[in-house]
Amino acid sequence: MTERVLPLVVRIERADPPERTDALEAAATAVLRILDSGEWTEAVAEWQGDRIRKVVRRARGSEWRRVLALPGITVTVRSAEVRVHPPVPLDDWPRDLARLQVSGTELTDPAPPPEPGEGEPVLWVNPHLEMTAGKAMAQAGHGAQLAWWGAGEAARAAWRGRGLAVAVRTASPGTWAALEGGGLPVVRDAGFTEIEPGSATVIADASWLRQDVFEV
Repeated sequence: MTERVLPLVVRIERADPPERTDALEAAATAVLRILDSGEWTEAVAEWQGDRIRKVVRRARGSEWRRVLALPGITVTVRSAEVRVHPPVPLDDWPRDLARLQVSGTELTDPAPPPEPGEGEPVLWVNPHLEMTAGKAMAQAGHGAQLAWWGAGEAARAAWRGRGLAVAVRTASPGTWAALEGGGLPVVRDAGFTEIEPGSATVIADASWLRQDVFEV
């Protein structure tokens, strides 16, 4: 089996960068879109059979236009545009993706994001970790994937009807402590970049996961 990685590209123009929460939600939704698309079946199956690695890179201007010419799906969430591409071999990225930078994703929110909507799946980010937006986008994508795996067909259909929308929020320390012991899916990072191996980064919280505990 070929070891694969899922490429995510966030558009960051110098004069008009996206907001951090928008970028995280766009990345999470992009992962869901490719899982639900039914395309690139073999590549997606090989990738899901391994470590579901994700790498976020940034693009602007002509770089972004070249990204759009490659196979993939573009997701827009308010100020953010993210393009997800079919999983690629770990050591054999398409040239126009391989040349993009991983660094430079220090995005911010100008104001606290609103409360998640009623019944909306939420990906809670660990408040005790410092992550660049790019790193947090990959972790949000992992969390969305765990929620998708834990959903039955009825839950997926309802989620699909809402455009696969998902909220991403940084938990308060008290909320995080309560969630950690709640039996919900927890993303634990392999520690390749930025944080220690085994760090809990994101907890996926959705109504169907409360009904059927899904642990990672």
